[in-house]
Amino acid sequence: MRGGEIAVVGGSIAGCAFARAAARGGADRVVVLERSPGRLEDRGVGLCVLDDRYTELARAGHLDDGIRWHRLTQRHWLAHDPDGGGGPRGRLLWAQEMPFRSYHWGVLWQALRERTPDNVEFRLGGAVTTVSGDDEHAWLTGPDGGTESGTDRGTNGGTDRGPDRYDLVIGADGYRSVVREAVCPEARPEYAGYVCWRGSFDARLLAELPGGATLWPEHEVITVCYPGGQVVLYRIPGLTPGSTQVNFVFYAPTPAWLRPGDPTSVPAGALTTGQFEELAELAERHLPPYWAGVITLSPRERTFIQPIYDLAAPRRTAGRLLLAGDAATVVRPHNTSGAVKAVQDACAFEGAWRTADSWAELLPAYDRERGAVGREMVEVGRRLGRAQVTEAPNWSAMDEDAMTAWWRQQVAGTGGFGGHALGRPPTDRQAD
Repeated sequence: MRGGEIAVVGGSIAGCAFARAAARGGADRVVVLERSPGRLEDRGVGLCVLDDRYTELARAGHLDDGIRWHRLTQRHWLAHDPDGGGGPRGRLLWAQEMPFRSYHWGVLWQALRERTPDNVEFRLGGAVTTVSGDDEHAWLTGPDGGTESGTDRGTNGGTDRGPDRYDLVIGADGYRSVVREAVCPEARPEYAGYVCWRGSFDARLLAELPGGATLWPEHEVITVCYPGGQVVLYRIPGLTPGSTQVNFVFYAPTPAWLRPGDPTSVPAGALTTGQFEELAELAERHLPPYWAGVITLSPRERTFIQPIYDLAAPRRTAGRLLLAGDAATVVRPHNTSGAVKAVQDACAFEGAWRTADSWAELLPAYDRERGAVGREMVEVGRRLGRAQVTEAPNWSAMDEDAMTAWWRQQVAGTGGFGGHALGRPPTDRQAD
């Protein structure tokens, strides 16, 4: 199938991937509508892609070695021993082999943006407030009550299509998706009951700590476990070529001052001094000395807090509307699958486009492949969250054998950690 005019609502990782997929599939026109008026590099920090998932996405033409990344090979699970066992790093529970590529969100986004075909139109600062559609067309409305325009060219013998009409609207506009409101308004994010503090800083600052950077080899992902939470730390490429940053995700109980009823984060720089100091207190209370010191190196302007939510849309398409990435599924970060699922969604969309003869074939094919997989990924994230945070074991009693068995229980009967294999049919059973 070729032709058609496509609007992509949202210009981050999912939006860029879908714009590229639509252009390669043969769309006549692709317009990306991003509400932010400027560049998006500072919106995120770190993310990881398992080697197997990278190989699949590279083979599909969406990722490549020209995108800067950092090599990670092992995940060290640690716990704080109040008696000082294990030294400043803490007691080693398990050295897990786990080959990752880590990325800076902004570096990955910029690379995907640069790889988008030149004929894709990007419109910045164009918020979409309402979306509607039927079996033939889709419409967008802007913040002033006007419309985000399709072309005025006639089709079907010169019939005017109208200035606001598209053949397909793709919702790549995140967990607060306007497009999802039109596709399945009953779908709402569900609060998981805890948060994560996130931050990053230049890795050269590690030299300020006792032991410096030598206590933490660059290939290690660190997971420090404590009752009621955990912190995950790893290095990522910096925004400047040749530089490296430290990125952390600190899972913790909900702060008393946070009201998580609205699924939104407290952005970097918005934490008060008192709120920011709570993070250092958490680190000192629960982490071995070295990792508590690492956390305190993140400045307030680069630290934020994110409530953890789950969301699995019961359907991904309605008429000429389609959901992608976090607009369709919000998966807890424990599974390290956020960017993977967004790009995989684009791969599935492109594959369906190339084999379908009509929109009536394309949209159901995409929904069938990615709907069930997305729901499974949400269930895997919930399972990991329970096992590692809300129903975690007694870490003081864990050793390598116990950790290995514990991990196998988490991933048994699921599509696996780090995202499902591209194109793999969903399993017959959901995670418990």
